[in-house]
Amino acid sequence: MSNPYAEWFEQLRAEYGDQLRQMPLPDGLPEHLRLLISQGDEDSITLMLKLAWQLGAQAGFAAGIQQHEAKVERQPRIPTVQA
Repeated sequence: MSNPYAEWFEQLRAEYGDQLRQMPLPDGLPEHLRLLISQGDEDSITLMLKLAWQLGAQAGFAAGIQQHEAKVERQPRIPTVQA
Protein backbone atom coordinates (compact mmCIF):
# COMPACT_ATOMS: atom_id res chain seq x y z
CA MET A 1 0.00 0.00 0.00
CA SER A 2 1.35 3.43 -0.88
CA ASN A 3 1.58 6.39 1.46
CA PRO A 4 -0.32 9.41 0.00
CA TYR A 5 1.76 11.83 2.07
CA ALA A 6 5.03 10.33 0.79
CA GLU A 7 3.75 10.57 -2.79
CA TRP A 8 2.72 14.21 -2.26
CA PHE A 9 6.09 14.99 -0.68
CA GLU A 10 7.95 13.44 -3.63
CA GLN A 11 5.81 15.46 -6.04
CA LEU A 12 6.69 18.66 -4.17
CA ARG A 13 10.36 17.67 -4.17
CA ALA A 14 10.25 17.14 -7.94
CA GLU A 15 8.51 20.47 -8.54
CA TYR A 16 10.28 22.72 -6.01
CA GLY A 17 13.39 20.82 -4.92
CA ASP A 18 15.87 23.01 -6.82
CA GLN A 19 14.37 26.21 -5.42
CA LEU A 20 14.22 24.87 -1.87
CA ARG A 21 17.83 23.61 -1.96
CA GLN A 22 18.90 27.20 -2.65
CA MET A 23 16.88 28.55 0.28
CA PRO A 24 19.10 29.03 3.33
CA LEU A 25 17.98 27.85 6.73
CA PRO A 26 18.57 29.96 9.84
CA ASP A 27 22.14 29.83 11.17
CA GLY A 28 22.67 26.81 13.38
CA LEU A 29 19.51 24.96 12.36
CA PRO A 30 21.14 22.41 10.02
CA GLU A 31 23.74 21.58 12.67
CA HIS A 32 21.07 21.27 15.35
CA LEU A 33 18.98 18.99 13.15
CA ARG A 34 22.00 16.77 12.41
CA LEU A 35 22.63 16.54 16.17
CA LEU A 36 19.02 15.55 16.84
CA ILE A 37 19.21 12.90 14.11
CA SER A 38 22.49 11.51 15.45
CA GLN A 39 20.98 11.32 18.94
CA GLY A 40 17.83 9.66 17.59
CA ASP A 41 15.70 12.43 19.14
CA GLU A 42 12.54 11.73 17.16
CA ASP A 43 10.37 13.68 19.62
CA SER A 44 12.23 16.95 19.01
CA ILE A 45 12.27 16.45 15.24
CA THR A 46 8.54 15.69 15.27
CA LEU A 47 7.92 18.82 17.33
CA MET A 48 9.89 20.91 14.80
CA LEU A 49 7.83 19.45 11.94
CA LYS A 50 4.55 20.07 13.75
CA LEU A 51 5.49 23.68 14.49
CA ALA A 52 6.54 24.28 10.88
CA TRP A 53 3.34 22.66 9.62
CA GLN A 54 1.18 24.73 11.98
CA LEU A 55 2.93 28.01 11.12
CA GLY A 56 2.63 27.24 7.41
CA ALA A 57 -1.07 26.45 7.77
CA GLN A 58 -1.66 29.70 9.64
CA ALA A 59 0.22 31.71 7.01
CA GLY A 60 -1.73 30.02 4.22
CA PHE A 61 -5.04 30.64 5.98
CA ALA A 62 -4.17 34.32 6.52
CA ALA A 63 -3.16 34.72 2.88
CA GLY A 64 -6.45 33.13 1.78
CA ILE A 65 -8.44 35.51 3.97
CA GLN A 66 -6.58 38.53 2.58
CA GLN A 67 -7.14 37.34 -0.98
CA HIS A 68 -10.85 36.82 -0.31
CA GLU A 69 -11.19 40.26 1.30
CA ALA A 70 -9.43 41.89 -1.65
CA LYS A 71 -11.88 40.21 -4.06
CA VAL A 72 -14.85 41.38 -1.99
CA GLU A 73 -13.55 44.97 -1.95
CA ARG A 74 -13.08 45.01 -5.75
CA GLN A 75 -16.64 43.95 -6.51
CA PRO A 76 -18.75 46.91 -7.62
CA ARG A 77 -21.53 47.85 -5.29
CA ILE A 78 -25.01 47.62 -6.69
CA PRO A 79 -26.89 50.79 -5.87
CA THR A 80 -30.12 50.33 -3.99
CA VAL A 81 -33.19 52.46 -4.36
CA GLN A 82 -35.32 53.31 -1.41
CA ALA A 83 -38.98 54.01 -1.94
